[in-house]
Amino acid sequence: MDFLKSAVASAIAKGPPFPYTFGDKVEGLDPSIWTLYNGTKRDDGSNCSIFSFDITANRSAFPLARNALKKLRTMRHPGVVKVLDAVESDTYIYIATERLVPLRWHVKRKSLSPETIKWGLYSIARTIKFINDDATSIHGSLKVASVFTSESGEWKLGGFEVLSNVKDDEAVVYTYGSLVPDSGRYTPPELARSGWDAIKRSPHSAVDSYDFGLLIFEVFNGSFSGPDQAGQTKNIPPSMQSSYKRLTNPNPKSRLSVGHFLEQGQRGGSFFDNPLIKLTDGVENLGVKSESEREEFLDDLGQLSDDFPEDFFKMKVLPELLKSVEFGGGGPKAFAVIMKISTKLSNDDFEAKVTPVIVRLFGNPDRAIRVCLLDNLPLMIDRLSQKVVNDKIFPQIVSGFTDVAPVVREQTLKSVLTLITKLSDRIINGELLRYLAKTANDEQPGIRTNTTICLGKIAKNLGASSRAKVLLAAFGRSLRDPFVHARNASLMALAVTGDYFSDEDCAARVLPAICPLLIDKEKLIRDQAIKTIEIYMQKVKKSAAAMPDSALPPETSITGGPRMSMPQPTESSSASAGWAGWAISSFTNKLSAAAGEIQSSSSTTNGQVAALNSKRPTPASTTSQSASALHRQALKSPPPTTASAPLSRTSSSGGFGGESFFQDPDSIDDDGDAWGDMDDGTGDDFFDAVDESTASPQPTSMSSSTTLPAKKTSSSATASAVPFDDGSEPDFAGWLAAQAQKKSGGLAGKGLPKGLAKPAAAPAKKPASSTVSKLKPLPAKKKIDLKPKLAEDDEGWGDGW
Repeated sequence: MDFLKSAVASAIAKGPPFPYTFGDKVEGLDPSIWTLYNGTKRDDGSNCSIFSFDITANRSAFPLARNALKKLRTMRHPGVVKVLDAVESDTYIYIATERLVPLRWHVKRKSLSPETIKWGLYSIARTIKFINDDATSIHGSLKVASVFTSESGEWKLGGFEVLSNVKDDEAVVYTYGSLVPDSGRYTPPELARSGWDAIKRSPHSAVDSYDFGLLIFEVFNGSFSGPDQAGQTKNIPPSMQSSYKRLTNPNPKSRLSVGHFLEQGQRGGSFFDNPLIKLTDGVENLGVKSESEREEFLDDLGQLSDDFPEDFFKMKVLPELLKSVEFGGGGPKAFAVIMKISTKLSNDDFEAKVTPVIVRLFGNPDRAIRVCLLDNLPLMIDRLSQKVVNDKIFPQIVSGFTDVAPVVREQTLKSVLTLITKLSDRIINGELLRYLAKTANDEQPGIRTNTTICLGKIAKNLGASSRAKVLLAAFGRSLRDPFVHARNASLMALAVTGDYFSDEDCAARVLPAICPLLIDKEKLIRDQAIKTIEIYMQKVKKSAAAMPDSALPPETSITGGPRMSMPQPTESSSASAGWAGWAISSFTNKLSAAAGEIQSSSSTTNGQVAALNSKRPTPASTTSQSASALHRQALKSPPPTTASAPLSRTSSSGGFGGESFFQDPDSIDDDGDAWGDMDDGTGDDFFDAVDESTASPQPTSMSSSTTLPAKKTSSSATASAVPFDDGSEPDFAGWLAAQAQKKSGGLAGKGLPKGLAKPAAAPAKKPASSTVSKLKPLPAKKKIDLKPKLAEDDEGWGDGW
């Protein structure tokens, strides 16, 4: 093989320039005067085939090679091998043609389907008809070895060694017909008996008719051994058998010409009436067809099966369809066929042939083309590079988000799910979200609903820093949408995106936003709201279970006694016990560890404060005291001179056993700052103070009058003695009876929690001492807005939603 290449290269170097490079030699050919090589064009590297004839090695066949070169140059027909270039010298003839594959390869492998064979025979029949009728010539060497297939899969006719015009008395066919290699097998019986001059005594088409019949037999059966098989109908399609027998009639004058055979095959329902042959005829004239003819052709084209030659669709049909869509008004139907064909293209072929047209079509203002492109986007997205999508296609697609036609907006929105895998993070979290914010407010409820669904599906592609904020804003608005399916879509989207929200967002923002839908007018929404809330409740419960019991620092004893803590339910406690019951019992149970006298600053007179300052309880003294005094003090009503501490401050200090229940002797002056403004009289007091002179002792579980430490005063009044009791339980029943005797009746009164009843209208009694007037003024308590916020404005995003 290397020797042949070097010999060819040496011959080229000595002869005329030949701008083609020889490649591998094509093996497995029938006997021929030509040597076939695969080649490439040096200018662009395109594929070609090269027929090489060595004059010095086969001088007797030189007239045949020269005749073939002459006829190939002058015979112009779609069914004839296309010549690119040729060169002739004293030692060789080189003919460069389109890339060809011998038909013999396909016949030996039996790789051709019956429909493809009919399509190929139809092409050869048209070419022979042209040679016989239009060119008044005889091929003279029609056989499998003379037929090739192009890169498009079409059958091309070659073997022009003895092709002659019947009007030429010195035609090559008469003199050199018998010199064609392997001619004995295919020679008609009349020529075998009388020689090639017998052609003049019969219709000039008779030789090619007989040979065409043998070609039919060979391609359907795989081989032809000799004249004995001529006319046999083995494996010949039944619809073709009658016409085939007339082609191989031993009497040349009774033979059916190839032209008539072609006409018979084209009749309705005959052997050449198949979709592939119709496609061949239709695609060549697609640009000049009327709209109705084009629609009919495209319908037939879309129904073609996968058995037809892929190369033909790729090389012939696809370019014509692309031109029809872009320039000839082929429309969406033509593009749908393009996508069907493109599925069999390699990535390189798709990028070279289809991608440039797709990019140009996205710039086409025709809405039908745009919708068709968006519908077929899933079929081509994997073939499009990320650079092409980001730089060329997406900038054209975004115009559809604001198109006046709802169908364009909807299809553009749906295409986001397909495009998202090819878009950059910058585009996703910038331009794309801005357009989705517009469709979330679209006048069409279906588009708003689909926007919510789209956001739920692309949530994983959003930036982690802004994802929760975007989803909360979008879904929060959709939860309030008057369109029932929009609300349902938002609930379902929240159900599948729960992992993207923090535990704090779930508890403070998502759950409060869903709760109103639990009583939605639509049962569909109520049911879905319950399902979604259950998902978030499970997440919140799991998070709460992993949290510590308290975030406060470890409790320390200041006065030597233990601090009270939140009572814990025990197995012995009644399940139906009320809040006050278990609170008071727990309160009294904890007093056994405490001793000493603790007096509330809200009920301490000036004298009491002075006595307290002169003698502070010590750990030694507190351990010897009984719990009754503290219990009595808790039940004693505070004077109306000082407001109770706000509930919010009590709660923040730990409620039961909160922040510094006992007095801190080192920071008495600063207690007002720690608890907030006690003098404004407008705090969220859990219990309000009542008049000591009229009210009976009120038991309280943990009011701020019990917990607040006393303030320093300069009064000379002495503290009244607090009597000890006999250790019995508090007179809770007596307190209830006294409350029932009040004029207001029921639960109204200053001793009840705020929010359950308004305070009594009677004016408060003036303070008995100057304790209140000398308290350190404190800043007003800051009111905290606990209302959940769903939509936050961040860089304009909240405005969009």
